[in-house]
Amino acid sequence: MKELNGQTAKKKQRPERIIQFGEGNFLRAFIDWIIWNMDEKTDFDSDVVVVQPIAKGMVDMLNKQDCLYHVNLQGLDKGKTVNSLTRIDVISRALNPYIQFDTFMQLAEQPEIRFVISNTTEAGIAFDPSCKLEDKPAASYPGKLTQLLYHRFKTFNGDKSKGLIIFPCELIFLNGHKLKQTIEQYIDQWNLGSDFRQWFEEDCGVYATLVDRIVPGFPKKDIAAIKEKLQYDDNMVVQAEIFHLWVIEAPQSVAKEFPADKAGLHVLFVPSEAPYHERKVTLLNGPHTVLSPVAFLSGIDIVRDACQHPVIGKYIHRVMFDELMETLNLSKQELEKFAADVLERFNNPFVDHQVTSIMLNSFPKFQTRDLPGLKEYLHRKGVLPEGLVLGLAAIITYYKGGKRADGIDIVPDDAPEIIQLLKELWATCPICAIAEKVLAEKSIWNENLNKIPGLTERVAYYLNAIQTKGMLETVKEII
Repeated sequence: MKELNGQTAKKKQRPERIIQFGEGNFLRAFIDWIIWNMDEKTDFDSDVVVVQPIAKGMVDMLNKQDCLYHVNLQGLDKGKTVNSLTRIDVISRALNPYIQFDTFMQLAEQPEIRFVISNTTEAGIAFDPSCKLEDKPAASYPGKLTQLLYHRFKTFNGDKSKGLIIFPCELIFLNGHKLKQTIEQYIDQWNLGSDFRQWFEEDCGVYATLVDRIVPGFPKKDIAAIKEKLQYDDNMVVQAEIFHLWVIEAPQSVAKEFPADKAGLHVLFVPSEAPYHERKVTLLNGPHTVLSPVAFLSGIDIVRDACQHPVIGKYIHRVMFDELMETLNLSKQELEKFAADVLERFNNPFVDHQVTSIMLNSFPKFQTRDLPGLKEYLHRKGVLPEGLVLGLAAIITYYKGGKRADGIDIVPDDAPEIIQLLKELWATCPICAIAEKVLAEKSIWNENLNKIPGLTERVAYYLNAIQTKGMLETVKEII
């Protein structure tokens, strides 16, 4: 078996046109895979320089392999099982700015640099007032980026053509808006001047994006077989699902410079990210949140098994297609395609997704993912969505604790005050009072849900049905 590096495997050399803050599994299995496809299938012709955003990271491991690694895509594609391996060679080099600060800043001096892409975790886009312009480097990601942009502005004397296109991929809504605001805070705090501010605002673009691909990461249990198949000792293999979606809130002029659509990739340039964010939260996260307690209390532990179950599978389909989909404003055809893709992802034969892993903080999740759909469905249809109401009753039942019918422990995981509240309610109150008091709890909902017409009665009905008939029989009622 050979080592994996530039001597043992082919590595193309292209112009360095992209700076990437982050070297983790997601960026390598999503962004760098996308760029590889663009390089292979279009005239994009770009390499990526990776910048490690924190002091400790994986750039040394990447550089040891000359930044070569494989992406292992697994899952269902239009019903067919796929398990592929692709060698990614688009990262030219990887830098640690904490020990290579001058080399990092020299990236600003490269005229061909055009894009900045990042994923520095949700906490990465934050203003740290302790950061200074003279730090080597600034501690925060927006601070480092401001240092880089200011040096570029000075190097090229404010040349309008040397502005950068910036795509943050952090998992926060309107990440581009947040990043731009944070950079502007540094411009003010560091007194970088009105000329630089004007260049940044007019000649650089910071665009909100939505990314979607499940990336389990390094395939510990499969790595020996993967290395044997590759005949390379690749210690940076990253596993991911086949599905990918990148929504970028940017004009078509930006799309022309970043021609992902010409490579057949699911990258959308749209006027607003909001409906796609709402679609993902509603049709992927929303069903996850209610299917988990319903499936678990029916004796099912894996998401895939829930989808394939003759009863719970129909429940999931009802919640997705008949209830939540009816609350969204994108075209029905587009929504049905996305929902079908979500079901295919839920059915991934390579991922044993435990339903209990989804149930961490189920009440806050229902509040953000399902409650808006419940209200909108009632507004549009004049009746409550029974599948979502049953899902809420299932969450309340799950938080009772105890044991499942087969003896498996039920162990809810949420804020201690929520756990304590539900424990006391189940121990001291009749079912109608449990429903009323949970729905009235403003610390969970920020409002009194008893004001939603009919909700208290229906939640109490399902709580009682689950206690007397069991979850599976209760689900049969509504499908």
